[in-house]
Amino acid sequence: MTITELSIKRPSLIIVLFTVLILLGLFSFQQLSYELLPKISPPVIVIVTTYPGASPDEVETSVTKIVEDAVSGQDQVSAVNATSSENVSLVVVEFEQSVNIDFALQDAQRRVNQVIARLPEGIDPPTLLKIALDEIPILRIGATSNLPSHEFRTFLNDFVKPELAQVKGVAQINFIGGDEREIKIFLNEEKLKSFNLSIGTVAQLIKASNLDFPAGAIKDDDAQFVVRVAGKFRNIDDVRDLVLIRNFNGSDILLRDVAEVVDGTKEFYQQSRINGLPSVGVQIQKQSDANAVEVAQKSKQTLLNLEKQYANINLKFDVAQDGSLFTINAADAVKFDLGVAVFLVALVMLLFLHSFRNSVIVLVAIPSSLISTFIAIYALDFTLNLMTLLALSLVVGILVDDSIVVLENIYHHLEKGEDKRVAALKGRNEIGFAALSITLVDVAVFLPLALVTGIVGNILRQFSLVVVVSTLMSLLVSFTITPMLASRFSKIEKFSESTLLGKFVNGFERSFKKLTEDYIVLLKWGLKHKVTVFAVTTVLLFGSLSLVPFGFIGAEFMTVADRGEFSVIIEFPVSTNILETNQRSMEIEKLISEIPEVSRIIASAGVSTEGMLGQGSNNTTSIDVTLIPRKERQRSTDQITEEIRQKLQVIPGVKARVSPIGIFGSANQAPIQLSVSGSNLDSVRVAADILAEIIKSVPGTADVRLSSEQGKKEIAVKVDRRLMASYGLTLAEVAQTLRIAFTGDNTTKFRDERNEFNIRIILDDYSRNKTTTLEELIFTSRTGKPVKLKQFAKLESTTGPSKLTRMDRSNALYVYSQAIGRPTGSIAQDIDLKRAQTRFPAGTTIKYMGDVKMQGESFSSMFLALAAAILFVYLIMVALYDNWVYPFVVLFSIPVAMVGALLALAMTMKSLSIFSMLGIVMLVGLVAKNAILLVDRANQMKLEQGVSVRDALTEAGRSRLRPIMMTTLTMIMGMFPIALSTSDGSEWKSGLAWAIIGGLSSSLLLTLVLVPVVYELVESAREKIRGWIKRRKTVS
Repeated sequence: MTITELSIKRPSLIIVLFTVLILLGLFSFQQLSYELLPKISPPVIVIVTTYPGASPDEVETSVTKIVEDAVSGQDQVSAVNATSSENVSLVVVEFEQSVNIDFALQDAQRRVNQVIARLPEGIDPPTLLKIALDEIPILRIGATSNLPSHEFRTFLNDFVKPELAQVKGVAQINFIGGDEREIKIFLNEEKLKSFNLSIGTVAQLIKASNLDFPAGAIKDDDAQFVVRVAGKFRNIDDVRDLVLIRNFNGSDILLRDVAEVVDGTKEFYQQSRINGLPSVGVQIQKQSDANAVEVAQKSKQTLLNLEKQYANINLKFDVAQDGSLFTINAADAVKFDLGVAVFLVALVMLLFLHSFRNSVIVLVAIPSSLISTFIAIYALDFTLNLMTLLALSLVVGILVDDSIVVLENIYHHLEKGEDKRVAALKGRNEIGFAALSITLVDVAVFLPLALVTGIVGNILRQFSLVVVVSTLMSLLVSFTITPMLASRFSKIEKFSESTLLGKFVNGFERSFKKLTEDYIVLLKWGLKHKVTVFAVTTVLLFGSLSLVPFGFIGAEFMTVADRGEFSVIIEFPVSTNILETNQRSMEIEKLISEIPEVSRIIASAGVSTEGMLGQGSNNTTSIDVTLIPRKERQRSTDQITEEIRQKLQVIPGVKARVSPIGIFGSANQAPIQLSVSGSNLDSVRVAADILAEIIKSVPGTADVRLSSEQGKKEIAVKVDRRLMASYGLTLAEVAQTLRIAFTGDNTTKFRDERNEFNIRIILDDYSRNKTTTLEELIFTSRTGKPVKLKQFAKLESTTGPSKLTRMDRSNALYVYSQAIGRPTGSIAQDIDLKRAQTRFPAGTTIKYMGDVKMQGESFSSMFLALAAAILFVYLIMVALYDNWVYPFVVLFSIPVAMVGALLALAMTMKSLSIFSMLGIVMLVGLVAKNAILLVDRANQMKLEQGVSVRDALTEAGRSRLRPIMMTTLTMIMGMFPIALSTSDGSEWKSGLAWAIIGGLSSSLLLTLVLVPVVYELVESAREKIRGWIKRRKTVS
């Protein structure tokens, strides 16, 4: 007994089965979390090492190169990129996709630990991090109150941070700006000289006097006592009254005699503002497996509760950016598209089946398949994200295909007067093989997408598997629920011409019959004029393919969505201090706030939020701008950012770059990125300057810049090693003393009842701000005598780069550019043309990075997936039909789909991106189904009725036109809501929808003629071959 017979004879069994599946599906749906995209964890490790007070050159020599060498020997390393900036070394290690990143992290940690002894004293231990693109802050908030600034920052740490940390799913809370309490010890250079004290000596005495030290234990007859030296400073006076030395006259020299001890705040390195008002920036980062929407909602509720609880200090939290809003809006938009698609599909069903009963029978396949799919989504640990929801929305048209084909054939038997149950069983059995074929074709198309590697694979894997599961569920529905319902409820409905509905239905039938006869005329003409058919098809195919190289269709990795958010990175001259940066940034904030569409501005002086690893400096400010909702403004984000770009270009001494917020929620560093590397740094810089000028000359580029600029003022201390050694000093001692003098030493701590704060030992402001202080610095020689720096070193004023970059252990510079009004792929093509005509210094290598590199890799993966899909489709049909020829005929339906897909992209001004490429890959399965229906019916006619090939093709076209029209139109109608959507995230998916709409349209028009023409040619060739073989046998 087949599954269909079982469904018809024992319907209760099928009803119970699908009831259980739907209940489990609904339960699974409730457990799913929301994300914008699937979890993406690139195989990348970042090693951050802080070296306070060090210049970029010193950081590179003393830290970066050592760490680079340590990790470069790891297995499966594909690239090592490094940046050495003031105080910080950043080494980024990229691995092959197949690597186990956790094991790689452990190996990297082991290798770095082995070289720590070679790193200079005074560094902070290297920190190793894995990169997870879904761990960027989901909330950026500005906090204000009536408390004094330094008390407020402490209040946030003591009372707000613990409350937010209790929210389920919160991983990390970071604060930006505000004043943090710090005990400052300002050493006076002149007073130190008067007592022959050196900075290093005083610093060592302070740190050695601020210890709690366990000394052991004492046992007596009654108990055991722990002995502990309690030497920690208990108050500020303990610090001030610390005895440094005893004077020659017997008096004690206290710390207060040579330094001013202040209970103050940390030096101002960062400042945060919201809408021009000072605030403390609060960033909330979720755990990688947490629901972004729930975490954001619960965090905001916690903040509201805290506002009420601390209303006495006027505590206020202003949410500047909420990444979950875009996520939920994009998800709601896909749900809406899904609902509209179901409605349009229902209309198509009603139009062709002109029966509410039959339409409902077909539509039952949608909820039965979709809801059951949630079980697989939950079991596979997927989330409700843009890709899984998009898959569910796109698959609506596919889900009804099998049921349409089965029900249409059942209806055909009912028209012959057969009993409902007999018609249901016969109709399913006759068409079952074709239904199985078209379903397995869909599976064959989408499975290769699940095997794609890299970032594209991470994005598409969940999409493809959801489509596969839901498609297989629809096949099960078409073999069970559809014939079961048809055997009970389906009937032929006659409509009277006296009613409006009857006139419409009968009129539609007459029109469709005329369309069918017109098609048969066209088909017969095509079979007689095969050369003309091939010529027209070839012209259309090559004409559409030429749209790409001729520039009618651009190319880019991923279309930038209008999120209503962007980031403005302001860069002042490298010598600008943080106070001047902060002051000038306020003027720019005011200029931006005057734009009417701007809703909120959050500014962070000394910070950069650009890219996934944004770094800041004293001369940098990041301004994140949020616009009013999309429906409330007339202009797009691109138009507004262009206005801001024009206004900022005329401000002297300001380099500004405006970056849209990318798909991962952070500011795009730049869609156009090229690296210039080589062994000679001067050659690299010359090549980078030439390349920058080339990029500036290409239309569509903006904010062109180099990764490093010259001009940062430096004072180089040139030590005479012999003289230094003669005084018993080491280079490490000298460097440490200089660092304490001008950067400060904060390794020792001060603890009050609740918190621990830094004690910073540093020269006073007057001494630090004089260049003469440097050469007069006192050191203590081996004999205990004071020695000045100028006695064993010379000072040279120079200028150096703001940062140094390396790629695979070679010197490197990066050239960045924004893309305005043109796809990145088109801009890259123009850059390549001009590069080919330009001579660059010998020994330099230029490579694309960023979006262009990912575009190349992703397109290669998608083309490979396309080829694999075509091969799998062919092999599956060979296995099903036990024939190597007929599947070849079906494949001719695929190229003609490209005609409409590319024309649709060109006409709607969409570019080739990973989403539109996904639509083209999907077309392989969608259009092959139409050809399968034709070929399968033609084969049946020849075998069962023994008719000629041409008659078989004519009858196949006549009987299969209706199901082909229905399946194609349902898919097209299902795509229109996505193609026409203007909701959040619609830019990413509209290209996919238009590619499918165009491909299905051209395939519908051309496949119905081309496939029969190819079929007849193949059959004719087979007959000739058979005749030749027969004649050979007769002769022999």
